[in-house]
Amino acid sequence: MKSFLLILSVFVLSLVGQSAFAQTDNATLNIRLYPIQTITVNPTQKTVNLDYKTTTDYTNGVSLAQADHLTVYSTGAFVVKVKSAASTLTGAKANIDASDVSISPLAGTSNQLANATYTPANLSATDQTIIASTTGSVNKNFNITYKAAGAQKYVDKYFKTENPTVYSTTVTYTIEAN
Repeated sequence: MKSFLLILSVFVLSLVGQSAFAQTDNATLNIRLYPIQTITVNPTQKTVNLDYKTTTDYTNGVSLAQADHLTVYSTGAFVVKVKSAASTLTGAKANIDASDVSISPLAGTSNQLANATYTPANLSATDQTIIASTTGSVNKNFNITYKAAGAQKYVDKYFKTENPTVYSTTVTYTIEAN
């Protein structure tokens, strides 16, 4: 019996001894954030028409405010830029300078971004910064007002063969990390 207790004691001690030699190891956990920026033009405002219908329109110019025209998502600081596809708006018989059109941004009517900086710009074939923010945003809205020249600048740009005479360009808005 003594030998049985001795064997049992050795066995129990060996089990206790094994647990004293536990091992550990480590893993590194990284949360990796990548820049994401999206910009969307309000689907109901994809076409913007500046209509000259009265003598006052030709004298003062025409503007059109587009409420919540742009929606922006950004994971950090960002800038929004605008440009025209060309330096002119193209018509069937003539062209109009893109720089005759100004783009003026403001905070949206809903879901505004409080700390953005707004800078009006005349359209150009090169990017012009119109909105800048030092923080990210989740689906924030921005109003855009389009304004075209007055001072009778377009009086000789109407042609009877086209009613109305239309001058067009593509306006491109771009968002970039800042």
